Amino acid sequence: MKKKVLLLVNPVNSYRRGFANHRTFTFPPVAFGIIAAKTPNNWKVKVLDENFQNFRYRDADLVGITSFTAAAPRAYEIASVFRERGIPVIMGGIHASMVPDEALLYVDTVVMGEVEDIWLQIISDFEAGGMQRIYKGGFANLDNQPMPFHHIYHPAYAIHAVQTSRGCPYRCDFCSVTAFNGHNYRTRPIKDVLDELELIPGKNKNIIFVDDNILGAGSEQIDRTKKLLEGIIERKLKLNWFSQTTIDIAENEDILRLARKSGCTMLLLGMEAETMEGLESVNKKLNLKKTPAYYKKAIRKIHKHRIGLMRTFIFGLETDSVKDIQNRCNYILRSSIDTIQATILTPLPGTELYRRLNDNNRLLATQYPEQWKYYHFSDVVFNHPKMENKEFAQIMKLVWQRMYSKPNLWLRFLGSLWNTRSLKVAVSAYLTNKTYAKVFLEKPIWFGENSKENQV
Repeated sequence: MKKKVLLLVNPVNSYRRGFANHRTFTFPPVAFGIIAAKTPNNWKVKVLDENFQNFRYRDADLVGITSFTAAAPRAYEIASVFRERGIPVIMGGIHASMVPDEALLYVDTVVMGEVEDIWLQIISDFEAGGMQRIYKGGFANLDNQPMPFHHIYHPAYAIHAVQTSRGCPYRCDFCSVTAFNGHNYRTRPIKDVLDELELIPGKNKNIIFVDDNILGAGSEQIDRTKKLLEGIIERKLKLNWFSQTTIDIAENEDILRLARKSGCTMLLLGMEAETMEGLESVNKKLNLKKTPAYYKKAIRKIHKHRIGLMRTFIFGLETDSVKDIQNRCNYILRSSIDTIQATILTPLPGTELYRRLNDNNRLLATQYPEQWKYYHFSDVVFNHPKMENKEFAQIMKLVWQRMYSKPNLWLRFLGSLWNTRSLKVAVSAYLTNKTYAKVFLEKPIWFGENSKENQV
């Protein structure tokens, strides 16, 4: 009996490709590996990934698309190609979950939330000829889930994505994670994670743990992280891994020691702003409790374990003036950060920030879905209360040029080498900074009508 074909499509924003232009820093869509593992054996799963392949029509019985907000216009464009040929299209992921009514204008079915616990029902409904318009997945039970299929991803991916937990208890104003994954940490069994890591091909595996906080919060979750790292060491898995966490990780020397021994090269810490006023404006409560002296001490501790730090900063907070942006740039350049991620405040659908700006008619890019492409953290998509849009764009161009200049990147490389005593960390940080330079400076900054004179 001929198998039905499920085609999974990963669209890329064609306006501002960002990391899609730099293959060594992209990682595969985790949901595809999960869906492939959950799909019955009477189906054949194929993947079309625009990170590596130019789109061309492929025959299929059912098409599944996932998309972040900035790639939504491209996702809808691809969906139309299949629907014109009578092939049903189902869309999931964070954007479709936040704006399902919009997505339903372009696809046949929308999955809201996590897909694991409802995918078999969706397939069954499709086979019976009665697929619903909307499915609500809620928060999946991460126990007893099948092992994600890594073999379906394009072989050119240099980084493998693995998830050990979901959810975040913090309620940052700009973040849509809690709307999609909830406020409570849900964890996968440690054995399942270790088994997945063991099955990933390659001797020295480059891994990104796509958790929102690999450390977790509270003694129970910290103990789980410790056991996970011990398991990596005991199984002698040769990893180079990176993940996001909080500055609190510096308070646990055992975790840092195990992190380094298990292959950790870099940790991402969400700093966002260096001032109390800026942190309060985005409800970054965890960071509000820390002093500048605390951060300096914590960074030294992490560096002592030969682990690099990527810190994220947001420019254009609602409290920011031009002077504040200049001060934040100066603060970053003086700091002992290894890798800098410096983005423009972007109100994603599903966030409190988006709701507030929308309610107050302050959104600038509202011609949806076409203008979702500007929600890429590199464009000005709302009217700032303290700066003219052009002024905001001009100062950001100068900030990025200064921050990612060749002299500064080399100075940061030398600083990383000195602080971590690790050439591997210093080289990795340098290459990541170079990539950020290309990402943020590859195109003029959009800040209004899409015309050449209104770009900086």
